[in-house]
Amino acid sequence: MASREHKREAMHEKLQLLRSITNSRALNDSSIVLDASKYIEELKQKVEILNQDLETAQTSSDQNPLPVATVETLEKGFLVNVSSDNKSCPGLLVSILEAFEELGLNVREASVSCADNFQLQAVGENEEQAESNDAQVVKEAVVQAIKNWSGNTELE
Repeated sequence: MASREHKREAMHEKLQLLRSITNSRALNDSSIVLDASKYIEELKQKVEILNQDLETAQTSSDQNPLPVATVETLEKGFLVNVSSDNKSCPGLLVSILEAFEELGLNVREASVSCADNFQLQAVGENEEQAESNDAQVVKEAVVQAIKNWSGNTELE
């Protein structure tokens, strides 16, 4: 008999916990379970909406991901790396080189590939008459060139 009472108390505690988790105001057991069922359905709908949003965001970023740029300071200039998962980035190299020109950087060495994806590695040095840049300024200029290029390619 004590075992039956113990089970009943354990069940009551679990239902009260369920009631608090689901923010139910129900008092009887069947109403608590019904409210929990509705709560679970609401959570399922929220998960479906979030999954759809995530899928939409992934699809749009897969279709047009922006290239990634990194800039390192060298003894005389900067090492700029730009990479994109797209192998077709028409005009991107020109946009980046124009940014170099605007910053007064001469390209001393460069390697570009677009076989499987777009990869650029370039060493840019400050022109003698140009004021000295820092890596952050160079990165911002390259990122802006990428954004401008991206905006132009979306219009085509």
